[in-house]
Amino acid sequence: MARTYTSISGTIFDWFNYVFLAVFAGCTVIPFLYVIAGSFASDTELTQRAFFIIPHSFSMSGYRFIFSSDTLFRSIGVSAYITIVGTLVNLLFTVTMAYPLARKDLMGRNTVLNLVVFSMLFSGGMIPTYLVVKSLGLLDSYWALMLPGAIGAFNLIVVKNFFQELPPGLEESAKIDGCTEIGVLWRIVLPLSKPVLATFGLFYAVGHWNNFFSALLYINDPTKWPLQVMLRQIVLLSQATIGDMSQLDPNFVQPPEQTVKMAVIVVGTIPILLVYPFLQKHFAKGVLVGSIKG
Repeated sequence: MARTYTSISGTIFDWFNYVFLAVFAGCTVIPFLYVIAGSFASDTELTQRAFFIIPHSFSMSGYRFIFSSDTLFRSIGVSAYITIVGTLVNLLFTVTMAYPLARKDLMGRNTVLNLVVFSMLFSGGMIPTYLVVKSLGLLDSYWALMLPGAIGAFNLIVVKNFFQELPPGLEESAKIDGCTEIGVLWRIVLPLSKPVLATFGLFYAVGHWNNFFSALLYINDPTKWPLQVMLRQIVLLSQATIGDMSQLDPNFVQPPEQTVKMAVIVVGTIPILLVYPFLQKHFAKGVLVGSIKG
């Protein structure tokens, strides 16, 4: 492939970009490498060495403490269930609301869009939301973690704009062939919307996987705690300050506190991080194609 610039200034500019991007990438990757290395180190080494990528003494005490009970594996299963089902619920509600709003001839369309934008600026607050969840009988239910945020206002607007950019002739041709509105959505619109659906599906999935505060509010049963809440309990137990030891294995051996914190970060981050490479190619197109016009 031919170079765009052949002058000295162009070459300097290219190298400046390379150096800047390398430094920026290092600022994001190196801290995470330090956390991974710290999860395999001892508390003494973490105290004595300000920064390292390779630990001097290799230790699995933090991971042994974390995985010494079946409760963690159960919480991983809970988080996986909430992430998968919650993401499907998010995409279902987002698509079924964005598709009709993309039709400019829909009666009351502008009013609904104004309400959506209003919800981006103002919310009911924590206590009213809790009262609604309680009145619906969703406390101690996984649905309490999925239904209150079933539609993201920003995501809805971008998906709506994406649907608006699809050629109208495709829908007209499908209707001539006998497709209903649902048939057009299922057979024509959704197959063409894979980039935007994959992108926002990942955004929703990351939100569910990292959801922590909602579980603290709505889930009282320890057997239904997702991973993030269980990891919090493990950190509290490693600090020997607060936490209910009865929820974990009574044969725990007190581990190094800092090592456990590092291991907790790794366990909570790696699973969802592994999903990104499979959807990376959809990011630029999925996010930008629906944000050009309203």
